[in-house]
Amino acid sequence: MTEFRSVVAATGEPNGPALAVHGPPDVAAACAAAAAAFDTYRATSRAARAAFLEGIAAEILAIGDPLIEAAMQESGLPRVRLEGERGRTVGQLRMFADVVRAGAWQQLRIDPALPERQPLPRPDLRLRMIPVGPVAVFGASNFPLAFSTAGGDTAAALAAGCPVVVKGHPAHPRTGELVAGAIARAVAAHGLPAGVFGHLVGPSNELGAALVQDPRIAAVGFTGSRAGGLALLRLAQQRPVPIPVYAEMASINPVLLLPAALAARGAALGTAFAGSLTMGAGQFCTNPGLVLAIDGAGLDAFLVAASEAVRSAPAQTMLTGGIADAYARGVATLEALPGVETLATGAQGEARQGHAALFRTAATTFLAEQALGHEVFGASSVIVVCADEAELRAVLDSLEGQLTATLHMEASDEALAVRLLPLLERKAGRILANGWPTGVEVCHAMVHGGPFPATSDPRTTSVGSLAIDRFLRPVSYQNLSAAVLPPELRDEARGDGAPRLIDGQPAH
Repeated sequence: MTEFRSVVAATGEPNGPALAVHGPPDVAAACAAAAAAFDTYRATSRAARAAFLEGIAAEILAIGDPLIEAAMQESGLPRVRLEGERGRTVGQLRMFADVVRAGAWQQLRIDPALPERQPLPRPDLRLRMIPVGPVAVFGASNFPLAFSTAGGDTAAALAAGCPVVVKGHPAHPRTGELVAGAIARAVAAHGLPAGVFGHLVGPSNELGAALVQDPRIAAVGFTGSRAGGLALLRLAQQRPVPIPVYAEMASINPVLLLPAALAARGAALGTAFAGSLTMGAGQFCTNPGLVLAIDGAGLDAFLVAASEAVRSAPAQTMLTGGIADAYARGVATLEALPGVETLATGAQGEARQGHAALFRTAATTFLAEQALGHEVFGASSVIVVCADEAELRAVLDSLEGQLTATLHMEASDEALAVRLLPLLERKAGRILANGWPTGVEVCHAMVHGGPFPATSDPRTTSVGSLAIDRFLRPVSYQNLSAAVLPPELRDEARGDGAPRLIDGQPAH
C-alpha cells in the first residue's frame, strides 16, 4: 500500500485526497535523523529548550480553525471539546517549558570529596539526569490533539532533551499533519536540527513495529489498547538492546458509593454518574466502567436516577468504525452473561454510533466471571451490588490495576474510607473523592498511570510534570575536574537557579 485515506468519523466517507504512506525506509530515515540530532538537541540550554516548547504552542494556535475543523471531521468530537483539547495541548507544552526553566528535573546532587575521612576517603561524586535518546510516540485515537502528535508524551520527551519520532494515529491523519507542520516550523524557527521531530503516517501495524524495533529508538510512549501496548512491549523486549515502553492500556476505573453518601444523595449521584459515563461517547481512558456499592435504600435511588439518565442519552458517533464495532461486541457480551441484568440502554443510533448501556450484577457473580472486569471502551458500566464491606473488599481485591478509583462519601463514611484506602492505593494511580474520574488535570501533582494493565510501568505517569522522568536516566561523575564536568554540576553553577542537593541538603 502506498496511500490511504482520511475518513469522516460519522460516515466513514473519504475525507480529502489520498495520503502518502510511510514505509520502512522512511522509518529508518526518521530514526537516523533523530539520532543525528540528539547530541545537539540535548545540549541546548534550559532557556532555549523552554522557548522551543513555547514556540510549538504558538505555532499550534496559529493554525486556527482549520485544525479544529479537521479534528472534528476525523474524530466526530464536537467543537467545544476539541477547542478545550487544543487548550490542554498548548498548556502542556507551556507547563513543560516552565519545568525545563526551573531545572529541578535535572536532580542535581553533589557529594564533595572527603579526603580525610577514615577508614577510607570519599571521592567527589556528582549526579545529574540526562535524556535517554530518541523517543517513539504513538498517537492516541481518543485525543487527536492532547495525546497525539504534540501531546503529553511528545511534550515530555522534548522537554527532557529527546528527539521524537511520532507514529500518527491513522484515525486522524490530517489533524496529525497539521500539528506536525506546526512542530516542524518551530524546529526551524529555533535553529534546531530537523531530526528533533519526525512524523510517520500510515495505517499498518508494521509501521509502528518497525519504529519500535529501530535500534536508534531509546524509549516508547503509547496510549491505546491492551493488545496494542502488549505487542509493542514484546517487540521492545525482543530487541538486542531492550528498551522501556510506557504504555497506557486498559482501566475500568471503579467508583465506590459509600453508604452515607448514597443515603444523602443517591439520586443526584445517579444522574451525575450517567453524565460522566456518556461524556464523549464514553471514549475516555478514565471512564467510570465499574460502580461498587453496598446494598440499601440509597442504592435504589441511585439505580433509578442512573437508569433514567442512561435511557435518555442519545447515540453518539464513535471515533472509528472499528471502535464502534468493538464496543457493540463488548456490550453484547455483557448482555449475554448469566447473572447480569441490563438496567438501561440509551437511544440506538446509526452505524459508527454507540449507545449507552448500564448493567447490574451481584458481587458473587462479578467474582466468578472474569469478563466483567474487562474494559469495554465506550459508555458502558457495570454496577456491582455488595452485601457488606467484606464483599466490597473482595471485589476490590479481585480487580486488575486501574488508572483511578473514586470514593463518594460523607463525613460518616470516612472511617470506612480509611480502611479501604490501603487497598485502593495498591490498585490505582489516582484516588479521588466526591467527583468523577473523567477529566485529568495537567499539573505537577497529577498521576495518570497505575498498576498493570492500566499502564506498563506503575512507577510513572503520562500526565503532569513528573512525566518528564520517563525519558531521563541518571549519570554519576566521580572525581572529574571542573573543566570536564557538565557545566550545571560545576561549583560556579550554583547561581543558575537550578535546585541541587549538596551532601543531601537542599542548596542553590
